[in-house]
Amino acid sequence: MNFKLIFAAAALLATQSFAIAGFGAHYTPSVGTKLKAADRADIKTENVNLEGKLGFSHGNFSYIQGFGFKAWLDLLPFVDIEASFNIQFASYNAALWTYDEGEPVKHPLEIELGGTPFAKATPKYVGMNADISVTYPISIPLFPIRPYVGGGLTMHWNTFVLNKAFIENIIDNMYEEAKANGKDFSFDEKQLADKVVDYAKKESLTKSIGIHLLAGVRFKLPIIPIAAYANVKCYLGGDYDDDIDAGHFAFELGGGFAL
Repeated sequence: MNFKLIFAAAALLATQSFAIAGFGAHYTPSVGTKLKAADRADIKTENVNLEGKLGFSHGNFSYIQGFGFKAWLDLLPFVDIEASFNIQFASYNAALWTYDEGEPVKHPLEIELGGTPFAKATPKYVGMNADISVTYPISIPLFPIRPYVGGGLTMHWNTFVLNKAFIENIIDNMYEEAKANGKDFSFDEKQLADKVVDYAKKESLTKSIGIHLLAGVRFKLPIIPIAAYANVKCYLGGDYDDDIDAGHFAFELGGGFAL
């Protein structure tokens, strides 16, 4: 008799451990997203040849990390709905190179982040995405966990990479401006660095749509309105800068309130 009561109580607690809805925040690394380093190379465009006068290089990163938010709804009969928004980022060094009697001189590039407490910083790659997912829950009796699998749509926003082609485009624009004003083309590294910052601030985000697959689990103790969750997502599609190896896998590890 006691065993039956314990079993019934455990079953009741298990059914009460799943929430109708929840909202949480999470840490979200993307371990496969990479940027390969670009060694110093001289600038050369159709209009301007600066071989032996000006060069450019940038560093690398091997993963990106960030944070995000998720809301979920477990009220539907056979499937659950969840929505998430993630921001991920990584820093990489970039530099202009001039030559002093043939010896290369490095001039690190910094991007002014106006209105923030950071003032100036090395260039950053930033990726953002919004996911709408439909998931199928897998019931495990007597355990306060809720595994699930599913997928859905993803909206991507990605920044550009400050690379040699970007610098060459700026050089060409500076050449055209000088020509239009009837002046000879000339510049110094400070002027060019300022131009790079100006163009970088104006560069828009690349927007694209893709899909994702996911597998995850939520854990919630009975009565207590707090839940923890872990997701792994595989992203398919989306547009990225040519220098970026997207990796396509990301994790979400977090927790929040669940009612």
